[in-house]
Amino acid sequence: MNRRINVRGENVKFHERLIEIILFLCALSAIFGLALITYFIFREGVPIMIKYGIKKFLLGTTWAPLRYEYGILPMIIGTILTTLGALILGVPIGVGCAVYLAEIANEKFAKIVKPAIELLAGIPSVIYGLYGLTVIVPFIKKVFNNQGFSILAGSIILAIMILPTIVNISESAIKAVPSTYKEGSLGLGSSHWQAIYRVIVPSAKSGITASVVLGMSRAIGETMAIIMVLGNTAIIPQSILSPARTLTGNIGIEMGYASAEHQKALFATGVVLFIFIMILNIIANMIYNRAGENK
Repeated sequence: MNRRINVRGENVKFHERLIEIILFLCALSAIFGLALITYFIFREGVPIMIKYGIKKFLLGTTWAPLRYEYGILPMIIGTILTTLGALILGVPIGVGCAVYLAEIANEKFAKIVKPAIELLAGIPSVIYGLYGLTVIVPFIKKVFNNQGFSILAGSIILAIMILPTIVNISESAIKAVPSTYKEGSLGLGSSHWQAIYRVIVPSAKSGITASVVLGMSRAIGETMAIIMVLGNTAIIPQSILSPARTLTGNIGIEMGYASAEHQKALFATGVVLFIFIMILNIIANMIYNRAGENK
């Protein structure tokens, strides 16, 4: 009898160990895939940056592959301005929506709104681009009497695209605030709204900030929708109504016909973009970890 129990126990331990190994290999495959992508991008892109000059590559204002000039400063500025515009438009709406769903909306209405917001995350980016091309660009063209393709159009599209990220993470952060905080505030005589903006939202600021950083990463990495509405001129934009080109747009537009040194320069653009996204993800993880330590 004891022997059967021992054999059964050994079988259970063996199966558990086997499952642990399989799960470890799954986790390792993700790291391995990231390492391969990183190695490939840096192997292809770094040599041309060194050859052309890192400072000249990053701060050069002329992108003319036929003349072997590879300055990506216009694309960096276009990426930054478009992303900032998206955050200015999207963050207030996203955080406001999260506060409403977490603290004000009744359960039935929240069940209708939340799936609609989550559906936004599943819509292909090309559909957003088509919407921007047929609705937002003509609207801007009519109102401001210009070509319509502009940083403003790209910012509006990106603001819509980052809403699911900001709303979902911010709502989770707000709901994670202990109910005793709100009860204590109400007990001291504050109104419901005062309890929200003076106690609940400040207590959830780490999660809200993380949602903004992740939304920023989403905006920086977007390609197809931006290509369709931004105008894609490789010059430094003069205003939000000027056309521009982003780092992702630069790669997406020219990689199909690029060759030799031109192709290497596009990989170098990918290196810069990769570093941007990596820094933002590190910041987001630091914010999450700090939020966990403060709980």
